Amino acid sequence: WSYILNQIVNTFKPKKNIPEGSHQYELLKHAEATLGSGNLRMAVMLPDGEDLNEWVAVNTVDFFNQINMLYGTITDFCTEESCPVMSAGPKYEYHWADGTNIKKPIKCSAPKYIDYLMTWVQDQLDDETLFPSKIGVPFRRNFMSVAKTILKRLFRVYAHIYHQHFDSVMQLQEEAHLNTSFKHFIFFVQEFNLIDRKELVPLQELIDKLTTKDR
Repeated sequence: WSYILNQIVNTFKPKKNIPEGSHQYELLKHAEATLGSGNLRMAVMLPDGEDLNEWVAVNTVDFFNQINMLYGTITDFCTEESCPVMSAGPKYEYHWADGTNIKKPIKCSAPKYIDYLMTWVQDQLDDETLFPSKIGVPFRRNFMSVAKTILKRLFRVYAHIYHQHFDSVMQLQEEAHLNTSFKHFIFFVQEFNLIDRKELVPLQELIDKLTTKDR
C-alpha cells in the first residue's frame, strides 16, 4: 500500500488543502463527521445556516482530492497504449477543450486528457477570486456555473475508471473505496442538481444500482 501511495505522490497532482482554522475547514470537518455516520444522503445536505456556495466549494475540493487519489492508484494501467482515447465505454468519447488555451476540442489519450482536466481543475481551485479561502470574501457571480463544469469533468474520470479500469481497481482491492467515493459524489450532485442527467448516462446503470438502496 505504501508503494502505491508513493506512486500516487510521484505521478499525480498535489492535494489541495483547505486552510486549518478557516470556516471551510470546519465545514469539511462537519462533512467528514456526517460521512462517518454512514448516511450519505444526510451527509450531502446543506448544514443549517450555511452558504450554498461555500458548501459546494468545500465539497468540490474534497472530490478533486478523492478522484486525484483514486486515479493515481491506476495510472500504471492507464497509458497512451491502453487508452489511446478518453472514453467511458464504446459509446462515449471525450475530447478536451478548456476555452482558453485549447479552444477547439482535441482528441487525446485518456492519461493526457485527465492530466489536462486535473490541471485545469487545480487552476480553478487555486484562483482565490473563484474559490476564496478567507472568510467574508464573496464568491463570484459565476461561481456555481464554474463548479458545475468542474464536477461534470470530474465525473468523466470516474466514468473512465469504471469502464476501462475496473479490473485493475479490483486487483488493488480498491472497489469499496471507489464505490463509496462515487456514491457520495452522485448524492451530492443530485442533491443540488449540479450535473445534467445526459452527462451521467455513461454510468446510469451503476448510479441506479448504487442509489436505489438509499431512497
